[in-house]
Amino acid sequence: MNHPFDPGPVKEPFRSLAGDYPGEESYPAKDFRIEWGPIFHRGRLDGSAKVLIIGQDPGQHESIARRILVGEAGQRTQGFLAKLGIERSYVMVNAFLYSVYGQQGGERHKDDPAIANYRNRWLDALLDGSEVAAVISFGQLGRHAFERWRQTPWGAQSSVSFEPLTHPTMPEASSKGNKAKKATATKKMLTQWNAALDRLDRNLGERDADRDLIPYGQELLSDDRAAIPAADLPAGSPPWMSSVKQWATRKALTTSSDRKVKEESKRATVVVTVPKGERAWN
Repeated sequence: MNHPFDPGPVKEPFRSLAGDYPGEESYPAKDFRIEWGPIFHRGRLDGSAKVLIIGQDPGQHESIARRILVGEAGQRTQGFLAKLGIERSYVMVNAFLYSVYGQQGGERHKDDPAIANYRNRWLDALLDGSEVAAVISFGQLGRHAFERWRQTPWGAQSSVSFEPLTHPTMPEASSKGNKAKKATATKKMLTQWNAALDRLDRNLGERDADRDLIPYGQELLSDDRAAIPAADLPAGSPPWMSSVKQWATRKALTTSSDRKVKEESKRATVVVTVPKGERAWN
């Protein structure tokens, strides 16, 4: 049986970029989860991508899968691309190599030269001489990352179209459990996304799949998510890693009542659970 996979950044210039990346000297541990290592990309590194996605930072799913945007936000992003008929010809990078430890950590370091310069080297490599026709950012930090690149010599020469969009999980993050606020935020986000889909649909040209554009409704449906293709993940990744189910969470594995002990345990732990329905022994 054939099992497609992504070999990762094995060719230049990505091989050198993956071998020479900033660590704690640029990403302080008080603001970034550097203990889980850098997560570089997801998608095509062979120049065939038509769309470049810029996200924010990796989370617990990404720390295990070693590719960005594979959790809930990634599945919603995959669904967005699927509406355009983009099923393979994309590439994704983040504003930060490491997960932020608190949102303000990202804000404090969004203009740090060492972080921005390394990120700009990735954007140079991805956009120079490629087939990328559109760049899409999700979230304010992703938008800032691309706008900063546009101030560089290479970026100033680029005429690629740009769609800065709301982060896929912003409705949940901003509503803090309030259903009415979540519904309002979701509707606003999807209205913005629909406008971007319309512009992209007119300008992207030939796609991986020929399909009519069906816009979002007023709320996100289960069908609005799409599974992460196995061809985006490292060799040997189990099938449930590319499902539309959530399988990783941060959890404090301690009985201590001490807040600091709990926080350290939670930071140091990612619990991975094979989703029900994906268990081969059942």
